[in-house]
This record gives sequence, structure tokens and C-alpha cells, in this order.
Amino acid sequence: MRYFVILIIVVTLVTACASKPANTPAPDSSVANPPINENPAQEQNNMPSYAPQPGDVNFSRGNVFIEEMGLLIRESFPPQITLGISGNLPTPCHQLRAVISVPDTENKINVEVYTVVDPNMMCTQVLKPFQENIELVTPPTGHYSVWVNGELAGEFDS
Repeated sequence: MRYFVILIIVVTLVTACASKPANTPAPDSSVANPPINENPAQEQNNMPSYAPQPGDVNFSRGNVFIEEMGLLIRESFPPQITLGISGNLPTPCHQLRAVISVPDTENKINVEVYTVVDPNMMCTQVLKPFQENIELVTPPTGHYSVWVNGELAGEFDS
């Protein structure tokens, strides 16, 4: 008898904790077909999260607090160069942005890292840690240096 009571309790708990299907239509309701996307490539946004966005003109620009940065060089042909950056954003509402320039006459690749934030948004005043890997385009053969906000992040040969 004791096992039967325990079995009833376990079955009741399992059924109570089971997730129910989300927004399932009633059996007699009709379901409209989803719209067909004529251009699926248009729907996918392949831009990295740190790339400047069209709506950034409506935001205020801010600083980013970089604690570590370095280059990861993958030995392939052509070599693949990744800039790793970690640090803190001023608040959780700030969004990271990075602008990568083409190499100048001295083979310097300048990367400008900053934040944007909606000036009308109220936000908790705490630092938000971040870590981002930024893929750099492999330039022509030569010796290059990568500078982030005016500081040398590393050098590489391609």
C-alpha cells in the first residue's frame, strides 16, 4: 500500500512539472501558412555583433575599458588573423562597436573600439564584462602591426 501511495505522488509530480506545448492551436481552428520569404539571404544578418549598425546615429558614443588584447594567427594559407579583446563596457546597456581600417602606408591596421548607448534608456550603473574575437582581413604579403585605440595589440607577417 505504501508503494502505491508513493507511486501516485511521483506520477502527480511528474505530470505537474511536465511542460505543456507552447501556443498550440485548437483542433478546429485554421492555421495560416507562414509568409514565404522571396529572398532568404536578405533575412540573415551576417554582420558581426561589433560592426557599426545603421541605427547607431541615434545613439551616444562612449568609451570601452580594454583589459586584454592579442592576436591569434592561424597557420593556414593565407594566414587567418583574429584580434581577441576583453574588458568591460560602462553599463549593460552599452553595445560594443569596432571599426577596422585598411593597412596604411606603414602597414598599420588601426582598430577603433568604442560603445554606443541609447541616451534615453535608464540603465544600472555597473560594468559589463565582454570578450570579442574580431576577424581581420588578410592583407597582401608583408609585416603588419595591429593598433587598438592607439595601443599596439600585436604584429604578424602574411
